[in-house]
Amino acid sequence: MEAVNIDEIINELESIIAEAITTGSRAGYFAALYHKVTCKVKEGIEGGEFEDARRMEQLDVMFANRYIKAYRDWQQQKPVSASWKLAFDIFSKPSKLILQHLLAGMNAHINLDLGVAVVEVSNKLNQPLSQVHKDFNAINTILSALTYEVINELNQVSPLLSLAGLHAQNNSILIQFALGNARDGAWCFAEDLAPRKNEDYLNAITKRDDDINKLGLGIINPVGLLHFTVWVIHLFETRNPAKVTGILNTYKKTYIKVN
Repeated sequence: MEAVNIDEIINELESIIAEAITTGSRAGYFAALYHKVTCKVKEGIEGGEFEDARRMEQLDVMFANRYIKAYRDWQQQKPVSASWKLAFDIFSKPSKLILQHLLAGMNAHINLDLGVAVVEVSNKLNQPLSQVHKDFNAINTILSALTYEVINELNQVSPLLSLAGLHAQNNSILIQFALGNARDGAWCFAEDLAPRKNEDYLNAITKRDDDINKLGLGIINPVGLLHFTVWVIHLFETRNPAKVTGILNTYKKTYIKVN
């Protein structure tokens, strides 16, 4: 059964994290990041920081449920979107950077799921899409801020991660992947999706999934000199997934003001 409120979402994320630590699965990396995000959203709701607390919680729950359902379906070998399958399938590939796991998850969740969740909330509440825009931006503000906090934490388990910066002028998708661009793309997708109905609606999601899957392939399979740099960075990363998840799961209550 899908979660119906933010507390249930947090409990489900904590369950995924605990399972990952117990089994040594790399599934815990993204779940730990997402747990931070959800706890921040909960704090903001309780602190009256959002324009419409009830709508914000519904958006957060619908958004998170898409990730949780995809992960549980994948565990049970049920069909999932191509972009999520790509992110989940690399759990078994120890050669991928911790950062690549986070970016692959963010790629599927922001670039595909967020636009769908915004439209679903708009339809459920019978509100125009434009009324949800501020909440949409608020979630991304939190996600963006916490992502860089997590990347800083990665220095504990990936001491050479800064070498990736050597390719900042490269057009590599791994380095140029920007949350701001992802957010803008997700909103454009939501605007395109909103007026569609029935089969046309589903086809638009499938087409978007195909495009985002291609973007994800660029994240997890860098080419050229960046491929070599990723290999060098990986040599010095902590190889224990449970330890990595434990470090990423350290939740810091540094409150983020959402304007």
